[in-house]
Amino acid sequence: VQLVESGGGLVQTGGSLKLSCLASGSTFSRNAFGWYRQAPGKLRELVAAIGTVGNTNYAASVKGRFTISRDDAKSMVYLQMNSLKPEDTAVYYCSTGYWSGTSFYSYDNWGQGTLVTVSS
Repeated sequence: VQLVESGGGLVQTGGSLKLSCLASGSTFSRNAFGWYRQAPGKLRELVAAIGTVGNTNYAASVKGRFTISRDDAKSMVYLQMNSLKPEDTAVYYCSTGYWSGTSFYSYDNWGQGTLVTVSS
């Protein structure tokens, strides 16, 4: 699966952004997806994940502020980010993966990422 992320940019604290991920090279509807982020000097972390039937999971730090969604007809995965904080600043990546119970694990395939910068 090839993944292309877009939609990042510079936003002020409290602002919103919507990230998009275009997936190709596989039957989109059969894939589960996750949005990850990596801030400078930190490990990559899972932000949100969505399964093939629309089931979702969120990191505690973004729950209530971020929403992951998918459009199978367009082969797109989205991450709506509201009430952004400076600590949300990172490069955001999408990835395919799988569920084990309620936990999501990446298959370690990544796009180029999209940079989100939240100014204070």
